Order: sequence, then structure tokens, then C-alpha cells
Amino acid sequence: MTAVRIRRREPGQQGDWPERYPELLRRLYAARGADGPALAQPRLADMPSPDAMPGIEAATALLEDAIANDRRIVVVADFDCDGATACATGVRGLRMLGARHVAYAVPNRAVHGYGLTPALVEELVGLEPELLVTVDHGIACHAGIAAARSRGWDVLVTDHHLPGETLPDANAIVNPALPGHDFGSRALAGVGVLFYLLLALRKRLRGSGKLPSPEPDLSALLDLVAVGTVADLVPLDACNRALVSAGLRRLRAGQGSAGLNALAQVAGRERTTLTASDIGFGIAPRINAAGRLEDMTVGIECLLCDEPVRALELATALDAINRERRALQQHTTDEAEAAFAGLANDWDSPPVALCLFDPEWHAGVVGLVASKLAQRAHRPAVVFAPSQPGSGELRGSARSIPGLHIRDALAAVDAAHPGLIERFGGHAMAAGLTLAESKLPAFETALREAVASMLDPAILQAELWTDGELEPEQFSRATADLLRDAGPWGQGWPEPLFDGEFEVLSSRAVGERHLKLELRRDGRRFNAIQFGGWNGETPPTRVRIAYRLQGDDWRGGDAVQLVVEHREPAEAG
Repeated sequence: MTAVRIRRREPGQQGDWPERYPELLRRLYAARGADGPALAQPRLADMPSPDAMPGIEAATALLEDAIANDRRIVVVADFDCDGATACATGVRGLRMLGARHVAYAVPNRAVHGYGLTPALVEELVGLEPELLVTVDHGIACHAGIAAARSRGWDVLVTDHHLPGETLPDANAIVNPALPGHDFGSRALAGVGVLFYLLLALRKRLRGSGKLPSPEPDLSALLDLVAVGTVADLVPLDACNRALVSAGLRRLRAGQGSAGLNALAQVAGRERTTLTASDIGFGIAPRINAAGRLEDMTVGIECLLCDEPVRALELATALDAINRERRALQQHTTDEAEAAFAGLANDWDSPPVALCLFDPEWHAGVVGLVASKLAQRAHRPAVVFAPSQPGSGELRGSARSIPGLHIRDALAAVDAAHPGLIERFGGHAMAAGLTLAESKLPAFETALREAVASMLDPAILQAELWTDGELEPEQFSRATADLLRDAGPWGQGWPEPLFDGEFEVLSSRAVGERHLKLELRRDGRRFNAIQFGGWNGETPPTRVRIAYRLQGDDWRGGDAVQLVVEHREPAEAG
């Protein structure tokens, strides 16, 4: 494990706050750049206008014509949670706005590869589509879009990934990341882009007098938007926080879709207090598991289901797939860590970038494994598995660390070594690629050269930012609930994390990997747990920890527990 330095956030300018905001919240919000309620808790009314979204005019015109002429629309999904929720949002939203012939299709990871490919186009022929709407992909699907257009189909791309040097030959492209545009929120997930398209389409239909009556309430889709946004780990800027907050309110009030309610139930999450963390660690993994190991169709069907009994059956199936995914992920992670340890001999001084492959690994979990490796070694990591057995093609998933844009690193490799990478795309922190197995050694060398030339060596020191210490009176259930409800917290708007020194009264292993602690500070005892924190060694009598304060629902009442994110011996004296 790379050494971690704990640093404390600066308090920031607190600005002007109403009295209903306690001092602790003001401090936390200010440390994240908010000087008042408008930035701390943005509303839907504060979001950028749909009119400013790049490509929106051509896209809404295409959809208006399709609806008016009863054309057959096929929403083409991606096989992750963002893609699945975007698909369900598109199917539901287009039907609400008057489209009568809306179907969907989703590629199988092992059969078709990523996105709208020529192979997937061939399978869509039977649906006789007249308009394809891609969600959460398409900006890099040149060949698939060309294949669809050659059949006379129109193609509307909705995506949020960064475009390459050339754009595909689609009839319309909606993407806040298109160059030369300043939409106001480039952090939207794929589902957020699709929701914006529906808002703009509703406005267009209203203006032309073609809107169904009564006017559709698109806010009914915000539960799906919230789940996809959190799941895709996009930065929770003001626009995304407004979307996620609104979606969480619907879910907590029991107004969410039957599928999401069922997924919360099988995940053991309390609906009335649902948080972004519950989505990220409870609901989203169960949707994602379908696309990783099976067919995302079962995940999309769950999100489209309106019948609670059937929705629970589908959610239970997704839960079973997710248990299989967890076991496979852990097995692959253990093998990857052992393989790396055998190569590097020292986790404390790993190479500038990690690159691992095993012919027995499953392509559906390599992203999760890469994330674990990047976190442990605090280095960008790329993990490969065969696209298909015996194909000679590898599918890789890359994860990065703050300060290194991993897609830009892949672009640098591609520019320096044309043809080495077959396809790639992604974001600052995550990317995907394919290449020939024979080219893996050359890629590993090229990647390390590119990363070394791009990063500041200082970022290789892992840092954990906290909000300082809590006052003794703040270790309460009221504070824990206040912090929970002050979100949504997430990527780019981190959940409050505190640090301090505690006396260790007792410790024990829970399961195979977790560490349960009884701590004391200022004469009070606290229960604490560090997930994945058991290493077979008894902690010292005093520790410094970085922790989150949560209500202890197991003990009930006013009890709280400390969820430990990092633990180290306290300094002597």
C-alpha cells in the first residue's frame, strides 16, 4: 500500500448563509467552493437551459419528424448503469412525448463489443428501425453509424464522452463535450444528456402545438437520471447535484420506478433515507453486473418495469448476478495483485503505470480490478482480458489518479505509435481500449513513456483530504443525519471526512477482510469499522484515523459509528 498523507481542506469563504444552516455545514460547503445556498444546494431551475446544448436543434427536429410520421425508433443502449438508465429514460420519455413505436437494443459485451458496431447493426435489421438513438455512446462509433446510414436509417447520437479528431457521420449529435461550445455543464452523464434532449423536445412540441395532453411530466424520470449520474462517477457539479437531489427526493418519497424501488429493497437500503452512496454501492452495482457478466437486457427490463412483483423478480435476478460478479472480481483482483507483486516486488515503489493481463480474466470485471489497483498503488492502471477466447484481441480498462487525464495519455500513445491501439475512448479518470494481444508489450512501454512525460511526480504521493476534526458535541446522531441529508455527496463534491487521534480499546476481524474497533476519545467510546482493513495485525494502542460519521442503525437510537477510510499509528507524544 502506497503511503498516504492526510491533508486538511481550507475552510474557504463562508459568505452569506441563512440561519437554518449550522456552522458545521457552512464550513463544509465553503471548503467545497460554495459561498451560499445557491451553490451548495442548487435547484433544477438553476440548471443551464436545454437551448444551449450543442446539437439540440437538429436533434429535436429529427425526433419531432419521427414522432409526427410514426417512424420506428430504436434506442441503442450501452451496457453499463449510465447506459441502462439512459436507455430506460429514452424509451419512457419518448413514449410520454407521443412516440408510438419505440424499442431498444443493447450490445452484448462478449459478442458485439462496445457501442453501435457493424455487428450490432446487422442484428437490428429485424427491428426495421428508421431512426437509431444512441445513448451514452456513439461519438466514437464511426463504423457502426456508417453501417446504419448505408441501410437508409437515420442516426441521432447522444453522448457525453470526449470526441476524437473527427465526428461520426450521424444526422445529429448531442454532446456537451463538442468542441467550440460552452454549455455550462460538461460533467453531465449520458443519462443527463438524454434527459436534456427530452426537455428540449418537449419545448419544441409545445411550441408547434404537437405536445400530448395532458402535458407530460418529465420530472417522473429524475429517479433514473439520479441513478445513472451517480453510477457513472461524473463530477457532481451544480447541474448534476440538482438532478441527483431531485431524483433522490422522488425515490425517498416512494415516487421512484418499480424497478429502482425493488433494487433498493434487494440491496438492503432504506428507501426513506436513500443517499447517493446507497446508489453508488447498492443499486448501481446490481444494474452494472448484468452488463458485466450477462446481458444488460435484464437490467433495462427492470428499469422499464411498472409492475412491483415482476420488478422484484428482475431485481432479485440482478442481485444474484451481482453476487457472482463480486466473487469473480475478488478472485481476479487477488490474482492481479499477486501478479504485480511478483513483477515489482515492492508495492511502495511501483512503476509509473501498471499494465496487467491474464488470458483467463473476464473482460466484464477488468475495470473494477483496475480501479482497485490504481487505488492501492496510487498509479494509473490498465487491466486487460481477451475480448473473446482465442480472438487474439484484448479489451482493456484503464483507471487513473487525480492529476493525470488517462484518455489524454491513451491519445498520446496513439499519436506516437499509430495503429498500436485499435480503439479507445473515455474520460479523465476512466477509459477503455482494444488492441492486439501481440502488441501488449509495446503498449506497456509506450504507456509508461506517455504517463511519465505528462504527470508531475508530486501527484504520485497519495493524499487524503479531510475536513479536520469534529468537536466532542458533534459526535451525535443528529450530526450524522445532518451530514447525510446535506448531500448529495460524490465525485468532485466529496462526502465529509474527518480525522483525529483515538485510543484503541479493542479490535477484531469481521469476516475475512474487515476490522472492527472500539475506540475512545474525550472520555467517550465509539464503535468503528474499517472495511477491508484487516491485515492480520493488531493495531497499536493509539491511532490516527480518517473517518466518516454515520448513524449506527444496528444499535439504534442515538448511536453513531465511525467508518474508517484510513488508519495509521498516532505520532508519539
